[in-house]
Amino acid sequence: MSPSFFEIVQLSDGDYALRRIDDDAAPLVRISFSSEAREMMEDRDMAVAKAMIAAGIEAVGNVSHDIDWEEDELETQDVQPSYTLH
Repeated sequence: MSPSFFEIVQLSDGDYALRRIDDDAAPLVRISFSSEAREMMEDRDMAVAKAMIAAGIEAVGNVSHDIDWEEDELETQDVQPSYTLH
């Protein structure tokens, strides 16, 4: 299997996306900022999107070994809200 290379692109609607360079499928990650957030970032939204994606990749690497991917455990979990408050 050949290695995958990724790129961060700005989509036509202004969102940012992480996608495989050689694949036109849906992006792996999509980041959308509100107009208020864009104003607060003062044209640094691409840098923020890159930092968010990098942090997400690092977090997945840190927690992936702690996740038990057994399907039977997933079925017994309680239904979670559709958002996470931090």
